[in-house]
Amino acid sequence: MKDTNVLKKIKKEFKAYREMFLPEGLSTEKQLEMYKNMVLTRVFEETVKPLWMENKVIGYFHPYIIAEAIAAGVCANLRKTDLIGSTHRGHGHVICKGGDINKMMAELYGKEEGYCKGRGGSMHIACMDIGMLGATGIVGGGIPSAVGSALASHVKGEDNVTVVFHGDGASNSGVWAESVNMAAAWNLPVIFVCENNQWAIATQINRVVRETDLYKRGIGYGVPSFQCDGFNVYDIYETTRQAVERARKGEGPTVIEAKYLRVLGHHATDDNWYRDMTGIEPYWELDPIKRMSEFMLEQGIATDDQLKAIHEECKKAVEASVEYAENGHFPDPDSIYDYVYANGEIIK
Repeated sequence: MKDTNVLKKIKKEFKAYREMFLPEGLSTEKQLEMYKNMVLTRVFEETVKPLWMENKVIGYFHPYIIAEAIAAGVCANLRKTDLIGSTHRGHGHVICKGGDINKMMAELYGKEEGYCKGRGGSMHIACMDIGMLGATGIVGGGIPSAVGSALASHVKGEDNVTVVFHGDGASNSGVWAESVNMAAAWNLPVIFVCENNQWAIATQINRVVRETDLYKRGIGYGVPSFQCDGFNVYDIYETTRQAVERARKGEGPTVIEAKYLRVLGHHATDDNWYRDMTGIEPYWELDPIKRMSEFMLEQGIATDDQLKAIHEECKKAVEASVEYAENGHFPDPDSIYDYVYANGEIIK
């Protein structure tokens, strides 16, 4: 990526900035897979907003745009049997863990063909078949569940790893401290990935904490803790690779802070009234898709035609998912109490 005056300024301001690099042993196939997952997530999110504005998507919508490198880099290290916990901003997590975007879009439409039969919507997609423990609209709500998942793997003697994504706001919750402490005390195979976009809705992180490098909190619990450039898929991939390796070997949890900056509003209708966007817009120069594509082209890892083909493939896949959702079926109102209990009981 060529330096510009804008980019130089951002590098100076964004302390987590790391130059792009190729991790040892990372295949071209895996890089293209990560790139495709990022593009697919971006196209999916860009498609959902206008559908939400048309009242076709039911419930709220929190875009994962410009954070795609985090989910792609983390999930590229995971097996199908590994598990992840998600947040209200979880579409990218589902996609990068191998989710079916047809079922995702149908879920957003509130259709029976969706992952949760239209009952979960954008913020509550779950699918154990791909190791998706579930997204949640409760800040920090997925953290203790992930520790429970890791405990289950430990008790069963399995080498599965659980990753829980959460935001900077969740790192201030009591359940974060309790969960990290328990995982450390019991040496559990869980990785806490803090997606630090520096804004908990309208609250900037430096207004509520003195130490804004949140990864340092894990050190106090005796947990290996690292910060990586949340715009840099290679940095995220390599940091996670080492954490997963330690977890599989029984060496316990890791805290990873993927630091980036949320450049859009918190949700679909957030107009960013609470911050000066003149200092934020330039961060589009760090767009992870742009950075990865430029790096792969410069290094001869991929050709321009290959990358264009990926974009076209993703566009067609998302268009097909919209058609799938449009043709789906709304749940029968008489089934409102179905699936409330795992054993199939219904409320009379």
